Order: sequence, then C-alpha cells, then structure tokens
Amino acid sequence: MNSRGLRSQLQDSVPVSGLCPQGAYGVQDSLRSGFTSVKNELLPSHPLELSEKNFQLNQDKMNFSTLRNIQGLHAPLKLQMEFRAARQVQRLPFLRSSNLALDTLRGSDESIGFEDILNDPSQSEVMGEPHMMVEYKLGLL
Repeated sequence: MNSRGLRSQLQDSVPVSGLCPQGAYGVQDSLRSGFTSVKNELLPSHPLELSEKNFQLNQDKMNFSTLRNIQGLHAPLKLQMEFRAARQVQRLPFLRSSNLALDTLRGSDESIGFEDILNDPSQSEVMGEPHMMVEYKLGLL
C-alpha cells in the first residue's frame, strides 16, 4: 500500500483524540468540565422539539425584522447592542444570575413562566467550590 492510500484512509477515519477521555490520568475531569451528556447529541424525537428549542431565537428574529420595517435599521441595531451588553453582565461563576436586564429588554419581566416557578436557585446542583470555579473561569487552572 502506498502512502497516498494510507493518508486517504486516515482522513476518512474518526479522530481518536475526540474519543479519548481528557485529564492527567486518562479519566475525564468531571469537576472542571461537568458530566458528559448524550442527550445533547441525540436527534429530536418530535418535529416540534427543534422549534421549541429555538423559540426565543426565532421570536427575536421576528421582532427585529418587524422593528426594522417600522422604525428603520437603527432600531434593531440599537436593541441588539443593548442585548449584548445585558448578556455580558454576570455574577461570579458559582452564583446564579437572574438576568433581569435581559428579561426587561425582552419584555418577559412582567410574565410568570414555567422557569420562574420551578427554577429555584436554592435547589440548584450548580453550586461548587467557589475558588475552584473562579480560577477555572479566569484560566488559572
């Protein structure tokens, strides 16, 4: 077999680095990267599942296009700039943020939804060791 045939076989194969666990001892570091989830890699089981997953994005696009048709190009650009600024404001990594500014910009601060009632931060499993999480966020680990 020549080297060209071997190269084409290697390009068609699955990269082994993606399948190997990350970590110093060959085990996935669950503390830093979290648990692996197969759920994110599955295809949607119902045709409406993909639509529901992208509902907020689709609604924002529709609102921006309506705003552009009514008020001109400056209005959606200004609103997108405010959205981006509101998304950047966060608490420390180990504390949940309510994203009140983002909810106010979207107009969802006056409505009570499923996530408002059943998304209690005191029942969250996100809380970890604060020093470790801040050091990881800053890139010190």
